[in-house]
Amino acid sequence: MFAAAAVVVLTACGAAGTPTYTKAGTEACLEKAGLHPKPVTETADFVANSATGGAFSVELVANRVTVSFGVTEADADNIDQAYRRFKASNVGINDVLRRQGNALMLWHVHPQDADLATVTGCLTK
Repeated sequence: MFAAAAVVVLTACGAAGTPTYTKAGTEACLEKAGLHPKPVTETADFVANSATGGAFSVELVANRVTVSFGVTEADADNIDQAYRRFKASNVGINDVLRRQGNALMLWHVHPQDADLATVTGCLTK
């Protein structure tokens, strides 16, 4: 009975089945796809620079994305909240901020489906 209760608790917390993506694995995949991730500087993006799992930016043909990683789901929640708190008043944050698990993607402009698929397809452990 204790084991069943533990499974329920872990599932409720998102521990079971929620992938944890990493900066290193994702960067390697994007490089293999011909893209070149670059480190994020504090002056470029304070929120991404403080991400516990690291961050990088990638230039695509007609867009740019900053990908930030939380070590935990709670860390990713904090990154999400920080982007929403510090956004400029003229930015439609829901249009340019995407989240998948512990990874957050802040796009320069609304992402095209192909660009979104490339980046999310490279999110790896």
